[in-house]
Amino acid sequence: MPKITFLPHPDLCPEGKVIDANSGETIIRAALRNAIDIEHACEMACACTTCHIVVRDGLDSLVEPEEREEDMLDKAWGLEPESRLSCQAVVDNVDLVVEIPRYTINMVSENK
Repeated sequence: MPKITFLPHPDLCPEGKVIDANSGETIIRAALRNAIDIEHACEMACACTTCHIVVRDGLDSLVEPEEREEDMLDKAWGLEPESRLSCQAVVDNVDLVVEIPRYTINMVSENK
């Protein structure tokens, strides 16, 4: 069972957190199942960028992003070459290290 290490995030997991993930599930589903409340304004439909993450280790184990995800990522705050949408990034059998950016582009978030 692969593990996902979430680096510390001041609001979502201040201490960081290591969780078990199931092969074949998206990173966001694994995170939500383990009480890491990554924002997902479009309900995980690849229609926004609020679930943007940066995969610091293990990126090569993920299936390449489809064009739709790449188009959405172009709008993400703090885009990096290792950026993915966590609603589209499917876990394989490799451990991952993930960073959740501090900010998202979500004008309707009730938490802002």
